[in-house]
Amino acid sequence: MTTDAWQKRAIFRVAEIAEIICARILACRDEGAFLLHEFILMPDHLHLLLTPSYTVSLEKAMQLIKGGSSHQIHKQRGGKLQIWQPGFHEWTVRDEDEFRRKLEYIRQNPVAAKLVARPQDWHFGSACGKFEMDMMPGSLKPSGAKAPAIIDDSDVGAKAPTP
Repeated sequence: MTTDAWQKRAIFRVAEIAEIICARILACRDEGAFLLHEFILMPDHLHLLLTPSYTVSLEKAMQLIKGGSSHQIHKQRGGKLQIWQPGFHEWTVRDEDEFRRKLEYIRQNPVAAKLVARPQDWHFGSACGKFEMDMMPGSLKPSGAKAPAIIDDSDVGAKAPTP
């Protein structure tokens, strides 16, 4: 999942704001809203690789993160500054290879943006090593495995048109 700061402003460059957001992400995971596999908070956006729980939708998970962090930022820093752009982008990860590609993309984001030389040097993401992450879901199919055939049963039991 990816979401942006309001008007793509680099407000997450402020360490206090970034720490609040990271803490909120981890708190939501610890409360069981989702499994957290990888994340990176960039100066103007957030990438998450997560698996929502059975009782929490992706929309609710993002609401918990964005709403909770906005509330805490306003409480600690005062003011009513808009923090997040509405909405988010999501992708469905279907196999181990795709999972690993997404994970690596997230880790390399600050390197690609020339903010640090190595992923572990960026303090506001899981690659730094100070946050515990959840393992890859066991439900992902192994790389190279064929997807099961999709059976089109839309016309099963359908009545043929009468001439």
